Amino acid sequence: MATSDSTPPLPVTAPLAPKENMTPVGSKIAELNESRTELLSRIQGLKQDLQNWRSKLDTQVKIYRDELTELKKTLNVEVEQLRTEFQELRTTLHQQQEDVTASLRNLGLQDVSEGAKEAEDPKIEGKDEQVHTSPLKENGKEVES
Repeated sequence: MATSDSTPPLPVTAPLAPKENMTPVGSKIAELNESRTELLSRIQGLKQDLQNWRSKLDTQVKIYRDELTELKKTLNVEVEQLRTEFQELRTTLHQQQEDVTASLRNLGLQDVSEGAKEAEDPKIEGKDEQVHTSPLKENGKEVES
């Protein structure tokens, strides 16, 4: 139904002259290729730098981890030594306390801690006992007043 008279004719362009248009396009292509080569070269350089950086970072991380592991081992050993020393001190103090208590009993005096317990609860063994303490000199004899 369409007739050839009703469609507008397409514009006809004149063919391009090969020498005029090829020189600028060819130089642009060469320029783009050169730019592409430079960019690829820079990308490769950056990739290599990144790989070197990662390698150095991995090395540093390993060194720090090894150092931390050694420090942790050393710290654990020192903590264990301190625990042992404190246990020895505790045992020594307990033994000294027992020795002092025994010495006081041998002298006929009461242990301070026992006296304090009796003062809190004077009805030990069902008896009302009066706690009597006398002032002592450094040598263990009574002070006269």
